[in-house]
Amino acid sequence: NERAVMGGDGAGVAKSDGGGDGEQGRGVPSSPAMVRLPSAVAAAYDRYRDRFCGDSEDAQTVVLFVVQPNETNTVDQRMFEFALWKEHRIPVVRMSLAQIHDEVALDESSGRLIFGGAGGGGLTKEVAAVYFRAGYAPTDYPSGYDTSEDGAGVEWLAREKLERGCAAKCPSLGYHLAGTKKVQQELARPGVVERFFPESEGDEAARIRTAFAGLYSLGADAGDGDLEAVREVLFEDEGRGRYVLKPQREGGGYNYYGDDLATKLRKSCTITTGEDGGAGDKIELSPALSEFILMERLFPPQQRAVLLRGGRVEGAGMSISELGCFGAIVATGDGEVVHNEYAGFLLRTKFSGVDEGGVASGFATLSSPYLC
Repeated sequence: NERAVMGGDGAGVAKSDGGGDGEQGRGVPSSPAMVRLPSAVAAAYDRYRDRFCGDSEDAQTVVLFVVQPNETNTVDQRMFEFALWKEHRIPVVRMSLAQIHDEVALDESSGRLIFGGAGGGGLTKEVAAVYFRAGYAPTDYPSGYDTSEDGAGVEWLAREKLERGCAAKCPSLGYHLAGTKKVQQELARPGVVERFFPESEGDEAARIRTAFAGLYSLGADAGDGDLEAVREVLFEDEGRGRYVLKPQREGGGYNYYGDDLATKLRKSCTITTGEDGGAGDKIELSPALSEFILMERLFPPQQRAVLLRGGRVEGAGMSISELGCFGAIVATGDGEVVHNEYAGFLLRTKFSGVDEGGVASGFATLSSPYLC
């Protein structure tokens, strides 16, 4: 039940026979995601009005949801939208990037993003915050990359327009890039995380590194450590089972595992055989591999489960789960933190023999933890 998993009925925690409030006791906790995530967007919205609308009560400001055309993954989006209106009286407008290109204008002098009014009829509305539910995949930019005057790259032009506007962005461009696998791989390089934690602050960087899996570049910047991981996949019997090849995509269905991983690398590498048949071989990576990273696989504990999809039993067997915790932060361009709090969780479960893991793509199901 997505409402229960996402906390659609509030931020409370279900009690169990162990008593307590779930976080301190036992039972199935209720995620506060649908309370705290809208609260964070409301904080950004309110700050925009304070900065740019002043005491005007007449300014028609909205939150703009950037969505895919003919979007089907709408349940949590709508719950988010309803929560913004019910709890904060903040209206939401949904548009695709192509619609934004055609309907939203950027005031070059003020940075305001406005639409409606005049020829479109109705009141002119102003975008206070932008929430991206699209724009993360190449398929979200179908008209291409040519943004010249005669080009057709309307989605990229729309994205540029939004980024140049003074409305708050969720995520900001920096956070969007930080969520890509390539940036995560760079952050995992020796000495990079340490830049953000001066020595005087103790061993925070070292403790963070204990949660890192191995992440390896396959681009022009690949070093000896990266090539050694490639070598394990190509020449060691168990190597292909220890890694996964991931592109800069989200949602599942794009990764390479096991024999498929080894085949993909062999087709995309030039291997010059050395005298010792493996360790001395020279490996040259194809430029086509630069869109991927090589990641050390995670092997979580297994438990027996019955999985449901669409109200029907999909099957029973050994399963693995992935717990993700939401955090909500609102900050100024200068780094001043306006709002920062834990904002709930999402648990996904799949059968242990399934490599991919997206819920919307059909590989996993939403689940709930039980606190023992």
